[in-house]
Amino acid sequence: MREMARRHVPGIGVVVIKDGRIVREKGYGLANVEHGVPVTPQTVFQSGSVGKTFTAALVLLLVEDGKLKLDDPVSRYLENTPKAWEGITIRHLLTHTAGLGDPYQKIDLRKDYTDEELIALEATLPLLFRPGERFTYSNMGYHLLGFICNKVGGKFWGDQVRERIFAPLGMGARVISEADIVPHRAAGYEWADEKLKNQDWVSPSLNMTADGAIYLTARDLALWDRALDSDRILNAPLRAASFTAPRLADGSAGPYGFGWYVGTHNGRRTLLHGGAWQGFKSIINRYVDDKLTVIVLANSRNARQGKIADMIAAHYVPALALVRPRAISDIDPEVTARANEAVRQLAGHKMPAGLSESERKRFTPQWIKIIADEINGAGALGSVELLARSSDGDSKHFRYRFSFRDEAIILSLVLDASGTIDRLGFSLE
Repeated sequence: MREMARRHVPGIGVVVIKDGRIVREKGYGLANVEHGVPVTPQTVFQSGSVGKTFTAALVLLLVEDGKLKLDDPVSRYLENTPKAWEGITIRHLLTHTAGLGDPYQKIDLRKDYTDEELIALEATLPLLFRPGERFTYSNMGYHLLGFICNKVGGKFWGDQVRERIFAPLGMGARVISEADIVPHRAAGYEWADEKLKNQDWVSPSLNMTADGAIYLTARDLALWDRALDSDRILNAPLRAASFTAPRLADGSAGPYGFGWYVGTHNGRRTLLHGGAWQGFKSIINRYVDDKLTVIVLANSRNARQGKIADMIAAHYVPALALVRPRAISDIDPEVTARANEAVRQLAGHKMPAGLSESERKRFTPQWIKIIADEINGAGALGSVELLARSSDGDSKHFRYRFSFRDEAIILSLVLDASGTIDRLGFSLE
């Protein structure tokens, strides 16, 4: 595939489901470059954060068991939690509205942690905002959900997921263990310094956390997709709750239910989750209104799995073809200048100037590096276009397209009444 070659992706596994039936199941490229092993439908990839869909489902099953409640405080189940966490509930963790930051700014990926050590480390990170105030994606929240499941379920969360979800559905999925012999296991890669490299090694304990540490095939996710249209694992009320966007403190809707992004694509409903971890990328995208699901698993950190899924979806439902937004007239050149400067600073691995305190906490060195790598690998900058401009009370919202030689980058910027950058979003178009 052209997109694989452009992004130096060795291999991908794809499943397409239309009207409840698998219409494509195929592997492309290599599962293992060193041994020349091709990707097949049996190839096992890492889930990345797609695994959060299973963690969230387990939490809801434990709610159904009466072992916890969505609005229970986290402190009811975890000992020695900091005072700042007093207002955080299970619901906040599920929907990424707890105000928790990025734990990987402090975690040593080569160190084995006990549950208690990891909780204690994460408890030292300051909250980004009051619980329920806004949405910020946080792996830490799902770490904590896993620890809570361990306690209330009476055994390791991964064993519970295997017994209550994987086995009943006939899935071969399992928690990651690099020490075990895993037939058909793919190797993970990244393209860096103009060459292909093996994935970075992480400690065994960090491949067992509930934020997404699963081995699975694309067919496994197809079985999961089928179950989400029935009562086999979650009953109808629990599924409806999972696929409903929560209300934030200001009354607006967040983008994430219980383990699923809830949104639209060309005005048509979608439920999806992507993942990235240890040289792997993943996505399950359920185009609900079109009864279409596209699953893409890739063994490269550089893969754009969401773009691939959308391209495949458009082949089956032309109405899902990506519509590139048109530029509008720019009457705020001073804001555009700030956007340009933010991109320049990020490309230089620097914190953008003028961020609010909460945004400064969010722009960790790890996140800045990810953005810098994308900008610097995109080629020369061609143009900057304003795509949208709006106001919400005292806040002003702007959305730009930075068109580089090889990629188009979308930058969203929110200014508060004082002109501080209250939100700076970054994504690939």
